[in-house]
Amino acid sequence: MAGRVKDMDRWLGNGGMEVIGLVGASFEDYGVDGEDLGWVCGTWTPTALACNPHGTAQAGIHSLLLDAAMNFAINSALPGKARTRGTLEMKTETMRPAVLGVPFQMRGEVVRMAKQVAYGEATVRDESGLLVSRATGTFLLHRPDSG
Repeated sequence: MAGRVKDMDRWLGNGGMEVIGLVGASFEDYGVDGEDLGWVCGTWTPTALACNPHGTAQAGIHSLLLDAAMNFAINSALPGKARTRGTLEMKTETMRPAVLGVPFQMRGEVVRMAKQVAYGEATVRDESGLLVSRATGTFLLHRPDSG
């Protein structure tokens, strides 16, 4: 498990949230970079559940997936039983439509890890690498006492 702080394999796939799979997304790989900051990659092919009647995914679905990607990335870099406790603040931007049945790539990354909070960012890109949506967020951390 080179490049990994903890084993998050059981969270691959739907990340432990059934709704992620139901809207067509899946987390596929994760790790920690050279600065001990976590990342996660995944795919998203919007299902009918993710889309409005015109076949376009709603911004709330983008937010759901981007939030989950940032949480996964942060948790992959935290040692032991430390974990995210909650999302304190999040901003989501959509630039292009995510269309029913079209595959997209997701990536979540830790920007900065502090003692009580972590800062993350996540993106959804189309097959040519164009930015479809992105989010930034601040997350409260739970770090159990080591004593």
